[in-house]
Amino acid sequence: MGIEVGGLLGLIWLIIVIWAIVKVAQSSAGGLAKLLWILALLVFPLVGLIVWLLFGPKG
Repeated sequence: MGIEVGGLLGLIWLIIVIWAIVKVAQSSAGGLAKLLWILALLVFPLVGLIVWLLFGPKG
């Protein structure tokens, strides 16, 4: 059962990170800022997502 739960949580986490990357790409931030946020989300998924939620581009 642990494998199924872990797989499901991993899938949910992947969807959340992809959603965050799409939101960054659609934001009005500059090109370099978008690139840095996307790299942060890809390299540091947990920390990057938390920091993006707190300090990321709004809108």
